[in-house]
Amino acid sequence: MSGTEKEMSFLGHLEELRWHLIRSATAILIIAIVLFVFQKQVYEEFLLAHRKPDFITYQLFCDFFQLFGVESGFCNVQFKDSLLSLKPTQQLMNSIWSSVILGLILAFPYLLWEMWRFIAPGLTSKERKKSRGFIFVASFLFFLGILFSFYVIAPISIHFLYNYQITDLIQNNFTMDSHIGLVTNMLLGISILFELPVLVYFLTKIGLITPEFLKRYRKHALVVVLIVAAIITPPDIASQIIVAIPILILYEASIKVSRMVLKKQMKHEQQSKRV
Repeated sequence: MSGTEKEMSFLGHLEELRWHLIRSATAILIIAIVLFVFQKQVYEEFLLAHRKPDFITYQLFCDFFQLFGVESGFCNVQFKDSLLSLKPTQQLMNSIWSSVILGLILAFPYLLWEMWRFIAPGLTSKERKKSRGFIFVASFLFFLGILFSFYVIAPISIHFLYNYQITDLIQNNFTMDSHIGLVTNMLLGISILFELPVLVYFLTKIGLITPEFLKRYRKHALVVVLIVAAIITPPDIASQIIVAIPILILYEASIKVSRMVLKKQMKHEQQSKRV
């Protein structure tokens, strides 16, 4: 009888997980449909915003370099050619796919909430209280990554890549797929990277990493960060530093998060031994 109850309990968890996934997918779909309806505004004001010479980041970088008397290409940003659509279905499929990706991004806090609702019944009341801030912190870091990639990394990278040319014999004629893919990949990639402190929190909780481990490999992490910054930014020191600094700050914050978790665990163990 107990085996049947366990089996039913397991099946019940699967059924519950299924409904959480259905609700999450529905939320993404609803947002994607709304974005698809307003696709013209989404493309012109968001996905293609970096092709506008008056984009705010170009203006700020121009003013910044002029402040130090340095000539900058950001003061004369030009995108001559329109993006190419090479297939009859390309614009439609790209619009659908972009709507889904952006729907996933905007639904991120709700997805976290659904995940927490699934996990919460297995937690104690004390653990539930402590974990409520997880949704806010994770969502905050995620959207902070979105803002950083949209206003810093994307304009720097697009400006460089659009103006990079080996020889005049090769002309840059980019497709809409390549441009939109570049933007959406940056948005998702950097926003996930900004979740590093949250990831470190859980890895420390289950004992996979420690603050000492993170401190020991700090130099290695610095090298990796600089390599990543060199890959996703133009080959100039200023751009690489702009990208590298926030990532290094996140790494240092992760060390403090790991230390905080370890201290709490040790304190809890000491209290348990006294009892």
